[in-house]
Amino acid sequence: MKLNIALLAGDGIGPEVIAQAVKVVDVIAKKYNHDITWTSALTGACAIDACGEPYPDSTHEVCMAADAVLFGAIGHPKYDNDPKATVRPEQGLLKMRKKLGLFANVRPTFTFPSLIDNSPLKRERIEGTDLIILRELTGGIYFGEKGRKDNGDTAFDTCTYTRAEVQRLAKMGFEIAMTRGKKLCCVDKANVMETSRLWRETVQDMEKDYPEVTVSYEFVDAVAMRLVQWPNSYDVLITENLFGDILTDEASVISGSMGLMPSASKGVHTSLYEPIHGSYPQATGLDIANPLATVLSAAMMFEDAFGLQAEADAIRAVVNKSLAEGIVTEDLAGKNKAYKTSEVGDWLAKNI
Repeated sequence: MKLNIALLAGDGIGPEVIAQAVKVVDVIAKKYNHDITWTSALTGACAIDACGEPYPDSTHEVCMAADAVLFGAIGHPKYDNDPKATVRPEQGLLKMRKKLGLFANVRPTFTFPSLIDNSPLKRERIEGTDLIILRELTGGIYFGEKGRKDNGDTAFDTCTYTRAEVQRLAKMGFEIAMTRGKKLCCVDKANVMETSRLWRETVQDMEKDYPEVTVSYEFVDAVAMRLVQWPNSYDVLITENLFGDILTDEASVISGSMGLMPSASKGVHTSLYEPIHGSYPQATGLDIANPLATVLSAAMMFEDAFGLQAEADAIRAVVNKSLAEGIVTEDLAGKNKAYKTSEVGDWLAKNI
């Protein structure tokens, strides 16, 4: 196959982890006789520095022309520490989601047998955990009306959802549940928020179209608690933007490291694949960041965007082998030898 992939390395450790994923993808392409065209583009703080815009039109054109987007991370302390900054890297991420129509973030959470004791939770709590959180990405409080009044002393952010926005995410959730354990949990705050009541009402109306799926409805605070107590009781969870942002980060550490979990953002145009961790600016240039989440995001890309299951399985197998043999970065090494980011990438490519 001819595969056209947009490469958005972003900021901080983004370029370092992306470089390892490219090594892996290139050897997979060679092994399975695929022809890959990589097209790099700027986004985030590096794009602001270059042209004053965190998601330039030129980057959008590259993404629209691609079959898939492999994305690193964005963010920089000089913007994080300046509450009055008018242009921020994160604005580029929101703009990209909106312009590409990326309305659904798919985040799996699972455990690795060799790392089960690295988790902050007890082994018996997390064994067998294999869940997916589906987070709505282009609506809610992040995109609602916001501003200041009373001479800046009062701030407001408005949470707004339409029935159509809920339906398209819920439809994807039901369809994913049908391929898995046929359990779907709608996460909301319907006892307080009107948008949550719309979510619950809409999903209830859709239940009849998926009679094989068992649907539950839980408040977000209860789910936050149960993710710590019994994460293996969940299969597929669907939720709005803000709740999903928080819950997916909570769930990510179940595996033992935030540097292990991949994700996909799907929607109307080109799908995007990215690690769930941030830009980790403190580690920039030190060659210590864990590249495995980015590599596993590439596996999701092969499986989801291109329908190439064998290639995805090969990547996951070599990642599992690296974990079992201790070819890991400092966040997972403990008292054992810690490998550099680039060394892990080289090892993965060689073993493929």
